[in-house]
Amino acid sequence: MKKKMRVVIIGGGITGLTTAWWLQKAGIDVTVLEQEQAPGGTMRTVHKDGWLIESGPNSALETTPLFQTLFDDLHVRGEVVYANEIGTNRYIVRGGGLHPLPMSAKKFFQSRLWSASGKLRLLKEPFVGRAKKEETIAEFVHRRLGREFLEYAINPFVAGVYAGSPEHLSVRAAFPKLYALEERYGGLIKGMIKGARERKQRAETAKDRARMFSFVNGMQTLPDAIAAALGERVITGTVIKKIAIRGENDAVVYEAMGKRNGEPCTFAAEVILTAIPAYAAADLVSPHNHAVGETLNGIFYPPVAEVYLGHRTEDIRRTLDGFGFLVPAREKRKILGTIWSSSLFSGRAPEGHAALTTFIGGSRQPELTKKDDAELVSMTATELAALMGVKGRPVFHRVSRWLRAIPQYHLGHLERMETVERFERVHPGLFLTGNFRGGISVGDCIINSEKNAERVKQFIRTVQA
Repeated sequence: MKKKMRVVIIGGGITGLTTAWWLQKAGIDVTVLEQEQAPGGTMRTVHKDGWLIESGPNSALETTPLFQTLFDDLHVRGEVVYANEIGTNRYIVRGGGLHPLPMSAKKFFQSRLWSASGKLRLLKEPFVGRAKKEETIAEFVHRRLGREFLEYAINPFVAGVYAGSPEHLSVRAAFPKLYALEERYGGLIKGMIKGARERKQRAETAKDRARMFSFVNGMQTLPDAIAAALGERVITGTVIKKIAIRGENDAVVYEAMGKRNGEPCTFAAEVILTAIPAYAAADLVSPHNHAVGETLNGIFYPPVAEVYLGHRTEDIRRTLDGFGFLVPAREKRKILGTIWSSSLFSGRAPEGHAALTTFIGGSRQPELTKKDDAELVSMTATELAALMGVKGRPVFHRVSRWLRAIPQYHLGHLERMETVERFERVHPGLFLTGNFRGGISVGDCIINSEKNAERVKQFIRTVQA
């Protein structure tokens, strides 16, 4: 008789929940432990007075067919909404004005976002050689595309995705597909053409072509649906403080120990998978390997504040004909960028009003997140007045903060992940995951959740063989 294997997942965010779903579908006994009273991690939606506020991811890109599988599995296909077509329009601030990001070669050469010399610099790209060392994204782009493209395309993009600095992020770790274009094809332009064929074979969609989606009632619909489908397998209000290892060789059992609603609790399993931030996982693995704990603690998470403002549409002078705008560091503004939330999806603001979601802080200006709510609202309103011509005071506002928001894949990140992999090999059945491994987007988390489930299933097959 095959040995029955139990799996405990610590962390009920989107990665933990989705990993549990794939395992449950495979008939594996899985339990998810979440410290909050509701699962979902940062994927939270707030409804108030006709406003829909995302206090986590504002949307997702349909970069993998796994999303369609989930929609069908969870019976939420009817709740999926895709962004309005104008969502493909994106703006970059330069000289205090909003310039559309060109989406074709013709529009690129017509754009006023870059100078003539900046545009001509791109023509050198096919003749630039490969790097001889690990580079930051800033070094990589400056070498291949020039300083101006770095400052007015990549810098704001990195701030929008990672709330990070291109001078610190590893191109190999943070943007592996961009790095691969040089490694495999010798250049970005050649790689973009040939790489499109590979994505088609993998049934993947490039992020710049993937459809953006949310749900009628916001992004929290997804984790709520997974948790509902898992039912009693999800246990909330459970804070795990320690992982103990009992037995040896093929008889190892792990114990997740902590408190559930204030009372001591222990969950025993042959497999434990942590799906929590790196700094939280560090506390659990340090007793077993101090060096790995230090490695995980060394991953930087910058603070970010989200300022959601509601305005009357008549008080906004410019047409909200796009996703929103990003701000290059060179512009020396006090915000990272703004999403025009109510232009992307309907039902985000009351009739006659517009919802604007602005982000502040990150690696660029972490000190700004320490300001109180009133200061952040006032500062944001001032910036939007200058950049968008928004007049008058907002009729609604809400501030959300993350003291440690998004893991930064700094230089040496892949070597840090190799340290984690060695730890997992020494402790078979103990897996460490989260958005500090394999990508930070919602799509990355979904793809990695399937990989997590496959790793667990392979381990179980090996033990049961």
